[in-house]
Amino acid sequence: MQKGGGKNMNLGINGFGRIGKLTLWHHVGRKYFNEIIINIGRQAGTSLADIAHYLQRDSTYGSLHTFLYGYQAKPVIEELDEKESCMRVNGLKVFFLRSERNPAGIPWRRQDVRLVVDTSGKFLDPSLPADHAKGALRGHLAAGAEKVIVSAPFKIKAKAVSMPEDAVTTVMGINENHYDPRRHKLISNASCTTTCLAHMIKPLLDAFGAQRILSASMATVHAATGSQQVLDRLPQAGKTDLRKNRSILNNIILTTTGAAAALALVIPEMKGIGFIAESVRIPTSTGSLIILVLSIQEEPTGRSVTREAVNSVYSRVAALDPNGYLHFTEEQNVSVDIIGSPLAAAIIEGHETHTRTAELAIDLKKVPGIPESVLACMQSTIVNPQVTQAVIYGWYDNEMGSYVHMLGDRTITVAEQM
Repeated sequence: MQKGGGKNMNLGINGFGRIGKLTLWHHVGRKYFNEIIINIGRQAGTSLADIAHYLQRDSTYGSLHTFLYGYQAKPVIEELDEKESCMRVNGLKVFFLRSERNPAGIPWRRQDVRLVVDTSGKFLDPSLPADHAKGALRGHLAAGAEKVIVSAPFKIKAKAVSMPEDAVTTVMGINENHYDPRRHKLISNASCTTTCLAHMIKPLLDAFGAQRILSASMATVHAATGSQQVLDRLPQAGKTDLRKNRSILNNIILTTTGAAAALALVIPEMKGIGFIAESVRIPTSTGSLIILVLSIQEEPTGRSVTREAVNSVYSRVAALDPNGYLHFTEEQNVSVDIIGSPLAAAIIEGHETHTRTAELAIDLKKVPGIPESVLACMQSTIVNPQVTQAVIYGWYDNEMGSYVHMLGDRTITVAEQM
């Protein structure tokens, strides 16, 4: 078997929901892989033509051919073969598997698939064995894949179990070099929110230093996802979050995000910073926003952390970013403006950056660990450090424009090292 990517490699995609479908859109446009094999895991519609109908149209991004080539383009799906369960999409042969949901039973080896992107959202625990009764991520490896990329954060259910040595979480442009092709078989591409957040906070850590950031918090105003209900529904047995069963069509819904925990995996310096992450879901199909708030200690001899200083950090990093993962703009955007394009992990809304510096009063008598002998030598135990609170807004298209394109880059960089 020939090594290397491009025309020498097939790509497997497990799951054909929002991320799976848009991942296929990405790769038929990029044309890096020879063939693409999609595992749906079940029958869909009445024929292959129904799958093509779903693939060609999208309520958020329009039609596939228009997305690829503009409004004058013609449809790019042709040569449907029901017997072989395949079609040609923008010139690439795409096969559809419609019978096996358990990763261990998917015929990747027979399809000559060595690299799989799992977009199903069902198999996130890298510690489970391949033969787990309900299916497991490692089942892909048992079925013939050599590497598996997951389009979500890992979730280890057993609290006493640590992350396996062959699993790693990466965000492109932040810590993609943490992936070791000799050691890692399971790669998490984190989440859309973690991806945006990492690109928002890393430039500030580099510019001001982690030791000066006293605390951080974020809230994501997030578009709806497939886990929510169109209309109110009775929760399933054992479900504790009752709000996800309320209609996303006409509600603002408070929920949770694992961005704080995932961020520490890709930026280890965050482990020493108190960080809180919250999430609010709103009735839009895509296009989300992170509001990042940092408390930064001022240095007596240094330059103040002003709005201009924060924006200059972002504009400089964005200008030097070879991949265009970070964008900086001082235009006044709304969420629809960032859908689909530009292809950025984070778009900093510089127009809305705010800072405010205040002098705090800290009584060292109430600070644990300071010896009484030291306090006795001080004329006053009250110190007055200056702290600046900075508020930064970052847009991200949580589907195609940000996350799927970053996932595509991760997929190809893994393929190039196989």
